[in-house]
Amino acid sequence: MKRSLILVFSLVITAGLTAQEEKPKKTGWKFGGALPAITFDTDLGFQYGALVEFHNYGNPSVFPDYKERIYIEGSRFTKGSGIYRIMYESNTLFKTIHFISDLSYLPDKASYFYGFNGYESIYNKDWADDELASPPYRTRMFYRYERDQFRFKNDVQGKLAGEHLKWAAGLAFQKFQPNSVDIEKINKGKDVKLPSVTEMPGLYERYQALDIISSDEAGGGWVNTVKLGLMYDTRDNRPNPIKGIWTEAGIETAPSFMGNDWSFSKFYFTHRQYFTLIEKDLTLVYRVGYQTNISGKAPFFYQSQVITSILTGATNEGLGGASTLRGVLRNRVIGDGFVMGNVELRWKPVYFRFLKQDCYLGLSGFYDFGMITKEIEMPSDLQTRFATLYTTENYSDYFNPGGEKLHQSAGISIMPVMNNNFVIAIDIGKAFNAQDGNIGFSIGLNYLF
Repeated sequence: MKRSLILVFSLVITAGLTAQEEKPKKTGWKFGGALPAITFDTDLGFQYGALVEFHNYGNPSVFPDYKERIYIEGSRFTKGSGIYRIMYESNTLFKTIHFISDLSYLPDKASYFYGFNGYESIYNKDWADDELASPPYRTRMFYRYERDQFRFKNDVQGKLAGEHLKWAAGLAFQKFQPNSVDIEKINKGKDVKLPSVTEMPGLYERYQALDIISSDEAGGGWVNTVKLGLMYDTRDNRPNPIKGIWTEAGIETAPSFMGNDWSFSKFYFTHRQYFTLIEKDLTLVYRVGYQTNISGKAPFFYQSQVITSILTGATNEGLGGASTLRGVLRNRVIGDGFVMGNVELRWKPVYFRFLKQDCYLGLSGFYDFGMITKEIEMPSDLQTRFATLYTTENYSDYFNPGGEKLHQSAGISIMPVMNNNFVIAIDIGKAFNAQDGNIGFSIGLNYLF
């Protein structure tokens, strides 16, 4: 999701003016930061809204850590997409238990859909490039579909042995409603109209026609899950660790007795490690993760969800996009199982005071990679079905069986940070392969891990 750069630039410009102010001690509840959301998208319209964050540092203070955090975001595009989210995090509400609750409604009127199994699905960028003649241009919405998501997610963690070994559990209720893009709404007020999905079906409609996406999946439904796992955490602080490790593994299951429309289980494992190269100022960090389906069949719209103990943004999806492979097209790499990794060199070159708050400017260089390890099963007679339905098109323009390999990207991040905890992340990433896109730009919150 795009964000306004107003606050970002204000933080940077003010750095040299207030760097010498005395630093008061932080106790109790403090305003963490705010960011306006004012953007424009050709297809979604104007975005308006804001996000705000508050931290409770306690008394006596536990700064730069915090006891409680409240995060609120409300933003909407004039044609229907938006983010409506409230999140509460506490280390004290249940004494020794770390508790996080997230309530969100995430309507997306033009979500991305590039098919399944990474490079086994061909991406033809010219088909969605309206600056080209037709053909090869088809419609800007060729790789889009509509998806509304309701989420009520609760996670708890507690000590199991010593200070670092912990148990983790979670309970989530989510409803997904996929649909074809509402072309009539997008065309409203436009001189040049997009073709309807009947005139020019996109990839989502073609996957339904080929029965790769079943009619049951296309109708959406509930995915209610229970999560159990173990965690080993020696980080020196949560917002931006400079030493320690953070490893977690567990199983998330969607049992039929919880009212699920689909029943399945997934295993997940994530390891993160942090190395201090220059005390407080330069850190080498990495993350490796693995996730795979171990029973049942997950619906296509849930396959992009990356399981984690803590949501660091409004969504945690991939592979591809701001939370996994920066610079790679969002949700470009979707499968039944995957492996992924990120390596970052994090530097804090500037410390300063802004609005009487402690701030710094962080810079990071990153390398991201990922690959499908378990494919979503395709129909055995897919090529025959395709030839019957699309007599004037080539199967090889859509599918490349056996073509999956490592997806890679690299880039830089700019991180204005207030009070160590309110982190604005500006990421610019470049995909190594044109099949994954070109350059991706995003503005969000928090370090990636």
